[in-house]
Amino acid sequence: MKRSQINYVIDKAHAIAQTFRVCLPEFAYFTVDDWLQRERDNWQEVVDLQLGWDITDFGRGDFNQTGLTLLTMRNGALGSAAYPKPYAEKMLQIQQDQQTPRHFHTHKMEDILNRGGGDLCMQLARANEANLCDDQRVITVSVDGQRRAVKPGETLVLKPGQGICLPPRLYHRFWAEKAFVLGWEISMVNDDQHDNHFLEPGGRFPAIEEDEPVKWLLCSEYAVLR
Repeated sequence: MKRSQINYVIDKAHAIAQTFRVCLPEFAYFTVDDWLQRERDNWQEVVDLQLGWDITDFGRGDFNQTGLTLLTMRNGALGSAAYPKPYAEKMLQIQQDQQTPRHFHTHKMEDILNRGGGDLCMQLARANEANLCDDQRVITVSVDGQRRAVKPGETLVLKPGQGICLPPRLYHRFWAEKAFVLGWEISMVNDDQHDNHFLEPGGRFPAIEEDEPVKWLLCSEYAVLR
């Protein structure tokens, strides 16, 4: 992705949050200059747990088609005395017709919610022992406490206000239809470095072409602050 696109997407994400009347944490508005002026010891948790903006094209090179805008607001670290939270929270912003490719998490259970906008569409499949999609077994999931049986590859639609619980090792692919979707994720501890398995090759974090100065640091770029 180009740096200019990342800067633009985060500018737009701030505006969208305001449109939906979602108040974001202070660090969501830190520019690079803001970070350099802060007492970083006081913000070490943000850096260590990679709280903040996460803009990705999943290594596909076409963010508008395959991509996602995330803001990690809370997280912990497994086995850490310093950061013992067992949960994480993220805001998701999904453009109309923009997809997140099929993947599962080895350890993390998560709820994905449609907070407003269009329809959040999802396709599910269990992972087999070879980490491929099991195209035979019907999946039973909980949508707002209601048991739902879903066939592999069937499209499940979450209307605004609805949410689904996804257990570990359940492949999921999702996208927005009819309009932009403001999504939300509430989950166990999040580890994007080690706990994502994508069915098709790609990258969790984007390669960046520096075509203009950095305005907003991604959560994967905090090493420059150390």
